[in-house]
Amino acid sequence: MTLTSDLTGRVALVTGGSRGIGEAIALRLAKAGAAVAVNYRERAADAERVAATIRTLGRKSLAVRADVSRSDSVVGMVRDVEAQLGAIDILVNNAGIALIRGLDDLTEADFDETIAVNLKSVFLCTRAVLPHMREQGWGRIVNISSGAARGAGGVGLHYNASKAGMEGMTRGYAARLVKQGITVNAIAPSLIETDMVRSGVASSPARIPLGRFGTPDEVAQVALMLVGNGYMTGQTVALSGGMAFN
Repeated sequence: MTLTSDLTGRVALVTGGSRGIGEAIALRLAKAGAAVAVNYRERAADAERVAATIRTLGRKSLAVRADVSRSDSVVGMVRDVEAQLGAIDILVNNAGIALIRGLDDLTEADFDETIAVNLKSVFLCTRAVLPHMREQGWGRIVNISSGAARGAGGVGLHYNASKAGMEGMTRGYAARLVKQGITVNAIAPSLIETDMVRSGVASSPARIPLGRFGTPDEVAQVALMLVGNGYMTGQTVALSGGMAFN
């Protein structure tokens, strides 16, 4: 097993990195030595703020706009990152949406958008960074899933499906890339104190055995561990404060 927290010389791309879990992961990777591209779709000012913070740490950083549910946008994003920071060694698929819908309120458009942003994006971004990872025989991919992949959740069945699909894709990629020095793992947080949770998924942590919401940085700690561990692949790490166990 190879475990290292020194990412000096590595280039990371964090999708949806302008706030919350994505921001925390981007900062952790930068503190470990990586140059970090911070992807966003709409929150330009927030992404620029995260990138500026990373630069104060003495690391290179770039805020890069892209709709990760679109192939052309992903290709352009990766090209921009490679031109300004270098080829991507570490990919964190964190971008996602959580449209809270009841069973009878869910529309086809809601379903399609959720699958495109939460699941299709993982395929598109992974496909775009694999050539370099394969060429150098080293790569790390971390997918941010959710406890909703294996439970009812509070967002809706469309969200469940997107995250369960992400975990299936994680295992599929891991099995096919393991001999090429590329690990692929997922993290499944439940009730982390983010805008999504505050907006209506859970108003209080009363049902969490630990008695509090998780923090974005606690998710980021696990992401850094997965990036540093060369033996762990195809796994989903649950963070639930004791609500569920694998």
